[in-house]
Amino acid sequence: MTIDFTIEAKDYVKTGKASSEIKLFLKKLGVNPEILRRVAVASYEAEINVTAHSNGGYVQAHIYQDYILIVFQDKGPGIPDIEQAMQPGFSTADDLAREMGFGAGLGLPNIKKNCDILYIRSAEGSSTYLAIIVFYEVNENV
Repeated sequence: MTIDFTIEAKDYVKTGKASSEIKLFLKKLGVNPEILRRVAVASYEAEINVTAHSNGGYVQAHIYQDYILIVFQDKGPGIPDIEQAMQPGFSTADDLAREMGFGAGLGLPNIKKNCDILYIRSAEGSSTYLAIIVFYEVNENV
Protein backbone atom coordinates (compact mmCIF):
# COMPACT_ATOMS: atom_id res chain seq x y z
CA MET A 1 0.00 0.00 0.00
CA THR A 2 1.29 3.45 -0.88
CA ILE A 3 -0.06 6.80 0.27
CA ASP A 4 0.99 9.96 -1.63
CA PHE A 5 0.76 13.61 -0.65
CA THR A 6 1.97 16.86 -2.14
CA ILE A 7 3.62 19.33 0.24
CA GLU A 8 3.42 22.99 -0.70
CA ALA A 9 6.19 25.39 0.29
CA LYS A 10 5.27 27.70 3.19
CA ASP A 11 1.74 26.24 3.52
CA TYR A 12 1.69 25.84 7.28
CA VAL A 13 -2.10 25.41 7.32
CA LYS A 14 -1.99 22.07 5.50
CA THR A 15 1.29 20.89 7.00
CA GLY A 16 0.72 17.84 9.12
CA LYS A 17 -2.10 16.43 7.01
CA ALA A 18 0.09 13.76 5.44
CA SER A 19 1.52 12.71 8.79
CA SER A 20 -1.96 12.54 10.32
CA GLU A 21 -3.26 10.39 7.46
CA ILE A 22 -0.30 8.04 7.71
CA LYS A 23 -0.77 7.68 11.47
CA LEU A 24 -4.52 7.08 11.07
CA PHE A 25 -3.93 4.41 8.44
CA LEU A 26 -1.41 2.59 10.64
CA LYS A 27 -3.75 2.86 13.62
CA LYS A 28 -6.47 1.10 11.61
CA LEU A 29 -3.97 -1.68 10.94
CA GLY A 30 -3.48 -2.11 14.70
CA VAL A 31 0.11 -0.89 14.87
CA ASN A 32 1.46 -0.46 18.41
CA PRO A 33 0.73 3.04 19.84
CA GLU A 34 4.41 3.66 20.63
CA ILE A 35 5.30 2.90 17.02
CA LEU A 36 2.48 5.19 15.89
CA ARG A 37 3.97 7.98 18.00
CA ARG A 38 7.43 7.48 16.50
CA VAL A 39 6.08 7.43 12.94
CA ALA A 40 3.96 10.52 13.58
CA VAL A 41 6.86 12.51 15.07
CA ALA A 42 9.34 11.54 12.36
CA SER A 43 6.95 12.15 9.48
CA TYR A 44 5.64 15.43 10.92
CA GLU A 45 9.15 16.80 11.42
CA ALA A 46 10.06 15.87 7.85
CA GLU A 47 6.84 17.36 6.52
CA ILE A 48 7.57 20.61 8.36
CA ASN A 49 11.10 20.63 6.94
CA VAL A 50 9.77 20.36 3.38
CA THR A 51 7.23 23.12 4.06
CA ALA A 52 9.67 25.47 5.76
CA HIS A 53 12.92 24.90 3.89
CA SER A 54 12.09 23.90 0.34
CA ASN A 55 10.24 24.90 -2.79
CA GLY A 56 7.68 22.19 -2.06
CA GLY A 57 7.74 18.47 -2.66
CA TYR A 58 5.94 15.27 -1.87
CA VAL A 59 5.78 12.39 0.56
CA GLN A 60 5.13 8.75 -0.20
CA ALA A 61 4.39 6.29 2.58
CA HIS A 62 4.98 2.67 1.61
CA ILE A 63 3.26 0.44 4.12
CA TYR A 64 4.47 -3.11 4.46
CA GLN A 65 3.59 -5.94 6.82
CA ASP A 66 6.53 -5.34 9.20
CA TYR A 67 7.56 -1.75 8.61
CA ILE A 68 6.80 1.57 6.99
CA LEU A 69 9.06 3.38 4.52
CA ILE A 70 8.35 7.08 4.19
CA VAL A 71 10.06 9.00 1.40
CA PHE A 72 10.20 12.79 1.22
CA GLN A 73 11.46 14.45 -1.95
CA ASP A 74 11.57 18.21 -2.34
CA LYS A 75 12.30 20.64 -5.18
CA GLY A 76 15.33 22.23 -3.59
CA PRO A 77 17.22 24.35 -2.76
CA GLY A 78 19.06 21.58 -0.96
CA ILE A 79 21.12 21.27 2.21
CA PRO A 80 24.72 22.49 1.87
CA ASP A 81 26.01 20.60 4.93
CA ILE A 82 23.95 17.61 6.06
CA GLU A 83 26.18 16.89 9.06
CA GLN A 84 25.65 20.42 10.34
CA ALA A 85 21.90 20.21 9.68
CA MET A 86 21.77 17.06 11.84
CA GLN A 87 23.08 18.97 14.88
CA PRO A 88 20.39 19.88 17.44
CA GLY A 89 19.78 23.62 17.44
CA PHE A 90 21.15 24.32 13.98
CA SER A 91 18.52 26.04 11.85
CA THR A 92 18.21 28.03 8.66
CA ALA A 93 14.52 28.76 9.23
CA ASP A 94 13.22 32.05 7.93
CA ASP A 95 11.17 34.60 9.89
CA LEU A 96 7.84 33.11 8.77
CA ALA A 97 8.78 29.65 10.05
CA ARG A 98 9.89 31.11 13.38
CA GLU A 99 6.69 33.16 13.66
CA MET A 100 4.75 29.93 13.16
CA GLY A 101 6.66 28.33 16.04
CA PHE A 102 9.07 26.27 13.97
CA GLY A 103 12.77 26.58 13.27
CA ALA A 104 14.27 25.41 16.56
CA GLY A 105 16.71 23.20 14.71
CA LEU A 106 15.30 19.93 16.03
CA GLY A 107 13.68 18.55 12.88
CA LEU A 108 16.36 16.22 11.55
CA PRO A 109 17.57 15.18 15.05
CA ASN A 110 13.98 14.26 15.99
CA ILE A 111 13.51 12.35 12.77
CA LYS A 112 16.70 10.40 13.44
CA LYS A 113 15.66 9.73 17.05
CA ASN A 114 12.25 8.36 16.06
CA CYS A 115 13.08 6.13 13.12
CA ASP A 116 15.06 2.92 12.78
CA ILE A 117 16.79 3.80 9.51
CA LEU A 118 17.38 7.25 8.03
CA TYR A 119 18.86 8.03 4.64
CA ILE A 120 19.31 11.57 3.38
CA ARG A 121 20.80 12.83 0.14
CA SER A 122 21.12 16.50 -0.70
CA ALA A 123 23.47 19.21 -1.83
CA GLU A 124 23.27 22.95 -2.20
CA GLY A 125 21.25 23.84 -5.29
CA SER A 126 19.60 20.44 -5.64
CA SER A 127 16.64 18.59 -4.20
CA THR A 128 16.65 16.74 -0.91
CA TYR A 129 15.69 13.07 -0.67
CA LEU A 130 14.90 11.69 2.78
CA ALA A 131 13.87 8.11 3.44
CA ILE A 132 12.97 6.81 6.86
CA ILE A 133 12.01 3.34 7.98
CA VAL A 134 10.22 2.43 11.18
CA PHE A 135 9.74 -1.23 12.07
CA TYR A 136 6.51 -2.19 13.81
CA GLU A 137 8.27 -4.19 16.50
CA VAL A 138 9.00 -2.05 19.56
CA ASN A 139 12.72 -1.33 19.84
CA GLU A 140 13.59 -0.72 23.51
CA ASN A 141 16.78 1.11 22.50
CA VAL A 142 14.94 3.98 20.77
